[in-house]
This record gives sequence, structure tokens and C-alpha cells, in this order.
Amino acid sequence: MKAILKRELKSYFASPIGYVCIAVLLALFGLQYWYVMMIGSSYYIYIVYNSMFTFTMMVIPILTMKSLSDEQKNKTDQALLTAPVSVTAIVLGKFVAAFIVYAIAMTGSLLPCVAISLFGSPSWGEVFGYYLGSLFYGAAMISIGVFISSLTVSQVISAIATFAVSIFILMMGQISSMASGTFLAQVVNWLSFDSRYNSFTQGMFNISSAVFFLSVVAIFVFLTARRLESKRWS
Repeated sequence: MKAILKRELKSYFASPIGYVCIAVLLALFGLQYWYVMMIGSSYYIYIVYNSMFTFTMMVIPILTMKSLSDEQKNKTDQALLTAPVSVTAIVLGKFVAAFIVYAIAMTGSLLPCVAISLFGSPSWGEVFGYYLGSLFYGAAMISIGVFISSLTVSQVISAIATFAVSIFILMMGQISSMASGTFLAQVVNWLSFDSRYNSFTQGMFNISSAVFFLSVVAIFVFLTARRLESKRWS
């Protein structure tokens, strides 16, 4: 897994993808922090993460689109599948690499908050809640993106499909409210990423929500590994 991880991280930063994704997110975070500073109150820092949530989810398809589709397009997946490493290790290496790039951007978003704390009193409980919630939510979406990438040789199709799934997941809260009071609403609300994420935004570490997101990661890593396993035997 370490070899795959190093290889993937090198590919992200040997090309503009890693730098551009991080730079774009940090620039947008900086713009939102500038808006908060113009308001003149550190209380409104939560607006930064509320506004940036959708943008961060839009960047994830760009991070995951080449994970496995690029391997299939360049025919390097055969060498990868015949290497002395398990398919689970291959998938985990690619997942962790994409997550590290995403986590670097999210961690960088805390730097302006640190600067603001020198002359203000931001609510660090809420800030870390948004930060952790974004990491868990992002990890789940990255695992889904890597799985979708394993289904196609086209990076564009992979990115568009992951983006579409991301939009659908964001809309699940609205679907739940439209079917309020029904069994369907209960099921959708339980599966909703948004409701799980919101528990973090209140400044609380919700164990059940963390387990939910980690379970999503485990499920899609497993599905991706099975997809690669079927290709290995075929």
C-alpha cells in the first residue's frame, strides 16, 4: 500500500491537479474569510464553511476522476493488478492519496482562523466541528469517486458521474422534507449525508455519524476492490 500511496501522491503533485485543487479551495476560503473580516466579527466564521461546503464537494470529482480510469485508459492497470500487492491495498493507496490532497486543503483553511484568533475570539468548537465534518463527508465522497473511476476509462465521465452523485446526495435532505412523515422520509433521512454532517457543525463530535461515514468508506473500498478483483481474474 505504501508504494501505491507514494506513487499516487507523486502523480498528484507531478501534474497540476493537486496544486490547482488546493490553490482553488484555499483562494475561495480566503475570499470568504475576507468577507467575515469585513463584517468585523469572528462570530460569523461559520459562514465560511457553510458557503464553502458545496465548493469543496465540487473539487472531489476532480481529485478522484483519474484514480483508476487513467490506469485503464493507459493500460497500466494490468501491471498494477499483476503486482505482488492485494487489490484492497491498491484501492486504499489511491483513496488515501486523494484524501491527503483534500485534507491538506481543508487544514490550510484553518490558517486564516488562527490569524483571526490573534485579535478575535472565534468559536473553535464550531470551527473544528465543521473541519472534522468536512473531512468525514469528504472521505465518503472520495471513496464513492474512486469506485466510479473504476467503472470507466474516461476521466470526464468519471468526474461528471461523481459530481452527479454528489448533487443527488446533497438533495437527499430536500427529498426527506418533501416526503415528511412517511417511511421513505425516515429511510432517506437516515441515509442522508447532510443530516450526519450537520451534527458536526454544532460543535459536537457525533460518534454515530463518524461511524456512518467510515462505513460508507469501507463499503465503497470493498466494492472497488471487488471490481478490480473481477478484472484481475478476467
